[in-house]
Amino acid sequence: MPARQERAVTRQERILDAALDVFAEHGYQQATVDEIASTAHTSKGGIYFHFPGKDAIFLALLDRSASLLLARVGERVAAASDPIAKVDAALLALVQVFGSHRSLARLFLVESRGAGPRFHAQLGDVQSRYMDFLQQQLDAAVRQGLVPAFDTEVASQAWFGALNQVVTAWALADHPRPLADTYPHLRTLLLRSIGLPDR
Repeated sequence: MPARQERAVTRQERILDAALDVFAEHGYQQATVDEIASTAHTSKGGIYFHFPGKDAIFLALLDRSASLLLARVGERVAAASDPIAKVDAALLALVQVFGSHRSLARLFLVESRGAGPRFHAQLGDVQSRYMDFLQQQLDAAVRQGLVPAFDTEVASQAWFGALNQVVTAWALADHPRPLADTYPHLRTLLLRSIGLPDR
């Protein structure tokens, strides 16, 4: 990559890092390009050179964040053995990523809801991909006789919804306990819901 192009990418990343902090602190509606520029230690013109406005920054941030989440999930799942272990790895990967990036959790689960319908399709796509993965693994678990037959579509939605609620409550809490501490309890409930003991 040419040095000039590399510098531009670095500036874009710095702007997105700053935007993540600003959106998490002030919310999407109240955040301003001026605040993002100040936090990124650049000019407002420098922001507009890379992004046409706040909406574009938010979309780029969602894109980058989704890629990070899905890549982390992919890494963990690849190392797992059976379908239930893959589901476990996928859930734990999200908990660990959000647990170490609270501002990312607020962006994805809180601010994206208030950003308006233009962002919902993009967020919905990421959520659908994740739920589809959960359903595929639950289907495989049924085929392999690891669990009795059940409605895997409803189960994948319920599992995702439970995880979403736990992480959202943590992201909004004034004095939350470590997110990782909640996962063993959630895991036990989810496994029991499909007839499996805690593994």
